[in-house]
Amino acid sequence: MKIQLLFFGIATDLVGENSMNFKLAENTTVKALKETLITDYSALKNMEDFAIAVNEEYAEDDLVLKENDVVAIIPPVSGG
Repeated sequence: MKIQLLFFGIATDLVGENSMNFKLAENTTVKALKETLITDYSALKNMEDFAIAVNEEYAEDDLVLKENDVVAIIPPVSGG
């Protein structure tokens, strides 16, 4: 299946893209996607942790992704 990935902040620099189409196996969870991204883009493992939003809503690790989902990779944010 195909999803669209959007990268924000430092994730854009680490991956070298701000968006891309990405192929996954059916029934892939958010947790499995994170693991795949770290394998494919090893620089992402240098981020403390990153959040995932699916179709503009923050997603838990057990959410199963669907065809044509829009998945945002959101790095940790700090500030005051």
